[in-house]
Amino acid sequence: MYSDMATLQIMDTIFYEAQRQGRISFYLTTIGEEAINIASAAALTIDDFVVPQYREPGVLLWRGFTLQQFANQCFSNKDDDCRGRQMPIHYGSKKLNYFTVASTIASQLPHAVGVAYSLKMDGKDACAVTYFGDGGSSEGDFHAALNFAAVTEAPVLFICRNNGWAISTPTSDQFRSDGIVVRGEAYGVRSIRVDGNDTLALYSTVRAAREMAIREQRPILVEALTYRVGHHSTSDDSTKYRPVDEIELWRSARDPIARFRKWIESNGWWSGEAESELRSNVRKQLLDAIEVAERTKKPPLVDIFTDVYDVPPSNLSEQEKWLRETIKIHPQDYPSDFTL
Repeated sequence: MYSDMATLQIMDTIFYEAQRQGRISFYLTTIGEEAINIASAAALTIDDFVVPQYREPGVLLWRGFTLQQFANQCFSNKDDDCRGRQMPIHYGSKKLNYFTVASTIASQLPHAVGVAYSLKMDGKDACAVTYFGDGGSSEGDFHAALNFAAVTEAPVLFICRNNGWAISTPTSDQFRSDGIVVRGEAYGVRSIRVDGNDTLALYSTVRAAREMAIREQRPILVEALTYRVGHHSTSDDSTKYRPVDEIELWRSARDPIARFRKWIESNGWWSGEAESELRSNVRKQLLDAIEVAERTKKPPLVDIFTDVYDVPPSNLSEQEKWLRETIKIHPQDYPSDFTL
């Protein structure tokens, strides 16, 4: 668990720098929320379906998504599982039961209930797990999903990363309730609040919640209190709306990785040498993966028009023909490595 938390931190740092260098178009970090990613993932099984928001790449990392796969997606090359159709960090993996990320806030919540209801009808020993932020709880889909889950008694875990900020909107400007946990209770959903920066507490909570959801066939809401240390994304500068001292306090004194490292070191399971070796190896592996991803060709043009219809309708075929003609007339406006 600790190794994956550290790997996630390194990955965020390097990909963020790559975006700042103009090598990828967008990125979004999980800095300060690594425990929620990895501890919750460790408490699940591969048979559980994950319906993420966009700040949970650690769940994919835990399930076996490689650094090369992360790099391929961020660079939108031909080896990207999403065929270059998604913005960077909008990962997805059918093999790993991880639904493709959508930017629209909270739209994944009703979908997760539907997945859980399907698992229930099929008698599967598994549940659906969905993640969202405090901002997501201000969307109508949140309320619809909780009521839907409660009425159908669907085995779904709602994991809220209450990190204090919905981009630049603090929780104080979003609601006057006592956080998110009371909202679950209001809909008849068993709910619990946990320290989202305590790796072991989060692991124990999610593991117990999963067992309860499947055994009792009921939804569970977990509110994990944490803090978004990084900017919302590379399109944001959070120092414009919150104090730098506040950010640094959470980065240093309340960092979940540092807390967990102290505990494993006190048990004799980790050392400074192991730390240096891990970080050096991960950094090298990731830089190599980025170099490969950057050199790999972009997906072929035809991928824009496939995977929706068995037989493409005439209007779609006409659009493809029009696009090909446009590229030939204005080649300077398109990437030179764009495969026709």
